Amino acid sequence: MSFLFLCVYCSLVHCVIFFSDRYDGYTVASFCIGIVQMQGFQEEQCTSAHIGHLGLVADKIDSLGLTALIDQRLPVSEAHGALVSHGERVAAMIYNGLGFIDSRLYLFTDFLEDKPLDLLFGRDVKAEWFNDDALGRCLDEIAAYGPTKFLTELSLTIGERRGLIGKSINIDTTTLSLYGEYPDTANQGEEEGQASIPRPERGYAKSKRHDLKQMVLLLATTGASNFPIWMEPHSGNASDQKTMPNAAMKIKKLCEGIASSSEFIYVGDSAIYSNILQYSDELSWITRVPERYKEAKELVSTPKEDLEWTSLENGYQYSASTSNNGGVDQRWILFFSEAAYQKECKTLDRNIKTETKNQEKAWKKLSKHVFGCKDDALSSIKELEKKLKYHSVKTKIIEVTQHARPGRPKANEEPTVVGYQVEYTLSTDDEKIATIRAKKGRFILATNELDEAALPCGEVLKEYKAQSGTESGFKFIKDDTFQVDSVFLKTPERINALMAVMTLCLMIYGVTQHDLRQSLQEKGETVLNQSKKPTDKPSLKWIYFLFRVVNESKICIDGKIKKIIVNVDGRLKKILKHFGKRAQAIYFNTS
Repeated sequence: MSFLFLCVYCSLVHCVIFFSDRYDGYTVASFCIGIVQMQGFQEEQCTSAHIGHLGLVADKIDSLGLTALIDQRLPVSEAHGALVSHGERVAAMIYNGLGFIDSRLYLFTDFLEDKPLDLLFGRDVKAEWFNDDALGRCLDEIAAYGPTKFLTELSLTIGERRGLIGKSINIDTTTLSLYGEYPDTANQGEEEGQASIPRPERGYAKSKRHDLKQMVLLLATTGASNFPIWMEPHSGNASDQKTMPNAAMKIKKLCEGIASSSEFIYVGDSAIYSNILQYSDELSWITRVPERYKEAKELVSTPKEDLEWTSLENGYQYSASTSNNGGVDQRWILFFSEAAYQKECKTLDRNIKTETKNQEKAWKKLSKHVFGCKDDALSSIKELEKKLKYHSVKTKIIEVTQHARPGRPKANEEPTVVGYQVEYTLSTDDEKIATIRAKKGRFILATNELDEAALPCGEVLKEYKAQSGTESGFKFIKDDTFQVDSVFLKTPERINALMAVMTLCLMIYGVTQHDLRQSLQEKGETVLNQSKKPTDKPSLKWIYFLFRVVNESKICIDGKIKKIIVNVDGRLKKILKHFGKRAQAIYFNTS
């Protein structure tokens, strides 16, 4: 009878899945437990735990050997009553960081309470073992070890094992806004050549949250998986122009001690251009040239017919030249993107229309105003003219006259000038617009590698475009605000350590997505994306979303616990073929 009931139970689960894909894991589990309880079973005899996509995270943590690598560097003493290792604590933070799509690294114990921890950790552990004190002590250990050293040692070990390190390193920064009260440290900021602890400070807020203090996260990635090889926490007022070139030099010195490492090309955006020039004898670099330089402005504005162009794929063209800007010999490559040109021109046309509407309104209002003197009228004209980007205006100041007395004036009575008004003719400045339009879709990349055979122009573009992988990592790793108001994040040292853990979240995410896509392409298979179209390059966020309904149900029958992973349909089974043994054991566990 028990076996028959188990079969009926499983059939009910699959019916729910078949008829409504909209139900989340909790809904399905509650439905099934309700059916079981209707049959006379007690609540403690049938429980459910939500696993979702976390089995995929566990699979990648296991395949990279991350927990063991952390335990080697941060051992714990069982004599002090440690119930979980530091590797397991970091794994818990990674589960939390990749488990909440909208609220990362927050409420750890609550997050773990309804998870099948034995499946995720490979042994029986309890959620309360990962309390604020345990995780806070782990962050203290990472801080004492050095967040950058901690992350980089893990990255180099894993990257070399898995062949994830490419020939270029992309460096970028982002800001993380912080909730919480942090004391002002006006005289404790980071100074060049002076060691200090990065602290929450007010600085240039990319998130537009100027009311909050922030930290700066510098991240360097490499290879096709945008593998994070280096991270540095910095105070919220740190300058990219200093931190990014300095980080490149630190990475170079670190890699010089590794026999298997090759010479990297360091790639960054225009913020590092002026500072990285001074390291040209020591570093190979690629960066975008900011147009504040006169030479760059002239090159970008050069008529197309005056340059020699070479075509590349995907609508790109380039014109190569040399420069000695800043006293450094370098190749300047002016690129043109047809797609960017079309997009930027559409934006330009919208801006022209917006300006036409706003300026017509402003000049009409001005023309109705009566000024007391010509100088006031001229001053107002100049103020409005400063705001004209795409238009030109012709103006004329006319006198406003009035007779001294009302009624019909006398034959020889002259009117008195009582004020001045502005007449105007507003029109689009076609010549100015044509000049602006000609610069659209263009940008200059510079490199100090002068040998085009060693680094072709097309490769320069390819390596620079890989910078977008670092930027996408930032979009993944951060929310609008960084949730650090919990008790265990009360010190800057712990915040810095947590930023290293966040980077490990990015590592797991990036490598998982890269491995899945590579496996799909090698086997010639696809999955359906959000638009129900087949793709061999799905986003991992979408894959995670598909697993949202998966649960582990436990039923006590005849004194024995039966574990069933529910909601793994054919679509998910197809995806699981591209993951490792740990994922197979977790999602197909029926013990």
